Amino acid sequence: MPAAPRTGRPAKSLLARLLHDPLGRLGFVLTALVVGLAVFAGPLAPVDPFRQDILGRLGGPSARHLLGTDQFGRDTLARLLYGYRASLGVAVGAVTLALLIGGTLGILAAYLGGWFDRIVMRVMDVLLAFPVILLAIGIVAVLGPGPANSALAIGVVYIPTFARLLRAPALVLKASEYVSAAQALGASDGRVIFRHILPNIVAVLLVQTSLALSTAILVEASLSFLGLGTRPPVPSLGLMLSEARSFLTLQPWPAVFSGLAILIASLGFNLLGDSLRDVLDPRLRGQE
Repeated sequence: MPAAPRTGRPAKSLLARLLHDPLGRLGFVLTALVVGLAVFAGPLAPVDPFRQDILGRLGGPSARHLLGTDQFGRDTLARLLYGYRASLGVAVGAVTLALLIGGTLGILAAYLGGWFDRIVMRVMDVLLAFPVILLAIGIVAVLGPGPANSALAIGVVYIPTFARLLRAPALVLKASEYVSAAQALGASDGRVIFRHILPNIVAVLLVQTSLALSTAILVEASLSFLGLGTRPPVPSLGLMLSEARSFLTLQPWPAVFSGLAILIASLGFNLLGDSLRDVLDPRLRGQE
C-alpha cells in the first residue's frame, strides 16, 4: 500500500526553525513564561493570594509586595500567578473541546461528504454568523457563570473554526492518490482517516490551536470582566481587571499589571501561532 507522505518535521528541527525567527523566539519565550507561571503558581507565589491586609490595601510596588496590593490588601503578584492558572485552564479546556468536536466534524464532513457534509457545514455557518463574544455571553447567560461553563461556551464558539479549517485539507487528502489506493486495497474508513489523513493535518492543528488559545484567553478575560466567568474570590485576569477599574484614580497599578498579564499571554500564543504557520508552510509567509 502506498504510504501517505508526512508533512511534519522532527521536533528538534521544528524548534530550531521556530527559534531562528525573532518573532518566533519572542512568542516561544512568552508562551513558555505564561505556561510556567500558571503551572508553578503555588511555589512561585510569595504569599497566599487570598490573604487580606486591610491596612495595606491599594499599596504600590514595594519590597514586601513587588506588584503592590489590591483593594483588600491582597498581594497582586500572587493573584496574577493564580490568575494565569485560572484563565489558561479555561482557555485550554475550551480549545481542547473545540479541537475534538470541531476537528472530528470537519474531517468526517470532508470524508463522508453528501448530506452529512451539507448539514454539518450549515450548522457551522449558523454559529459563525454570531460574533464570538456575544455568542459566548449568550451561552454563559443560559448555563450560568463559572469557569466550567465559560470553557464550554468558548469551546462551542470555536467549534466552527476548527471544523472549517480541517475540512479543507481533509477534502484535498481524500482525493489524493495514496488515499484512493488505500481504499482500493480494502483499508477501512477509520484506518484511512487515522493513518493517511490525520497525520497530514497535524501542522494545521498546531497553528490553529496556538492562535485559538490567543483569542480564547481574551474571551475568557472578557467574560470574567463582565462577571460571567470565574467568580470571586478565585483570581482570574479578567476578574482582577474588573475589580481594579473602580480604583484607577486611587491606585492604577492593579489594573495596569492585570492588563499587561492579559496582553503577554495573548501576544505570546499569537506570535507562536504565526511563526509556526510560517515554519510549517513557508508559502503563507507575507501573504496576509
